[in-house]
Order: sequence, then structure tokens, then C-alpha cells
Amino acid sequence: MEIDIIEHEPPYRVGIIIGSLSRESINRLLASALQRVAPPEFEFFEISYDELPLYNRDLDGDYPQAARDLKAAIQSADAVMFVTPEYNRSIPGPLKNAIDWGSRPYGDNAWDDKPTAVIGASPGKIGTAVAQQTLRSTLSYLNARQMTSPEAYIQVTPGLIEDDGTVTEPEVEKFLRTFMAKFLQYTARVLTVIPGD
Repeated sequence: MEIDIIEHEPPYRVGIIIGSLSRESINRLLASALQRVAPPEFEFFEISYDELPLYNRDLDGDYPQAARDLKAAIQSADAVMFVTPEYNRSIPGPLKNAIDWGSRPYGDNAWDDKPTAVIGASPGKIGTAVAQQTLRSTLSYLNARQMTSPEAYIQVTPGLIEDDGTVTEPEVEKFLRTFMAKFLQYTARVLTVIPGD
């Protein structure tokens, strides 16, 4: 059986989608920490979605520019990392809205075959477990390729992550470094089997 080779060598461009619109979000802080401990083969950029209108199928024929920009950013990424809080035992509404825009119009799904990772931070001990499972269900339906292990539910306590992304607890830093190393391996594996267009 013949397997295609990777279209390009690293660096891989990773689009980061932060589930909270708040500039003070602890998930934005976590995203900074993840970039700090990531392997050098990754290059990061944020995929923003704060200017998207609410998804409405009536707009499929005249796609808003903000939605076009979102889809272009997703498609330009080699992989996507979701860093999200949990709101009322689910993902934030604006994040779901962005995912919906990225999947439309029907037949033009930007998430298809995209390597993805899911992680989240919360002040609570159970982290973002329920939100992550909700997100994974949606990504499965959209045929995104998900790294399923290791799972990562980060409890952020005061002082755990400094403003520059430094993680102050060695065990947490080690875990995050491992998470990103695994994501690099996973991204390379997916891109080997399913090269991009």
C-alpha cells in the first residue's frame, strides 16, 4: 500500500483559537504558555472570530467578509489548537458560532481533515472536561482529525502562569511541554497520511 509523503517539512503553522473573547481570559494566558513550551517546529498565529455575525443560513449566498477571513485563516493553518473555557457545561457560544461559520456553506467545510488539539483552563478542579467533550463531538462530525491523548484539563490557580507565559510549577510545565510535543508528532502523522490541498 502506497502512502503519500508530507507535502512540506516543518515549521508547521498552527492556528490558535481561544474560546473566550475576553482579553483577560486565563485561556489566553494558557495559550501563551503553550506557545512558550512548544517545539521549535511550530509557528503560531491566532485565528480571531470576534467580528463574526451570528450564523444564518440566509447569508450562505453572500458570505460575510469576516467569515471569509475566518475560513481563509483556518485553511492556511497546517493544524489548529483550541484553547477554551467551559461555560455552563458547554463551549462558549461565540466559539460554536465560529465553528459553524467555518463549516459552511454546505460542501465547503474548512475543518475537514485538519489536525486539531483541544485543551482548556478553568479555576475549578474539573477544568474544562465537559466543554472539551462537547467540542470534540462537534469536531468529529466535521471530520477534523483530533489528537485524543493526552487529554488536558488545566486548573489555573493565581500565579501558575505569569503574564509572559512562564509556567511557575515545574510539573505543570513538563505536562504542557509533553502535550505540545505529542501534538507535533500527531500533526506530522496526519499530514503524512492526508496531505493538504
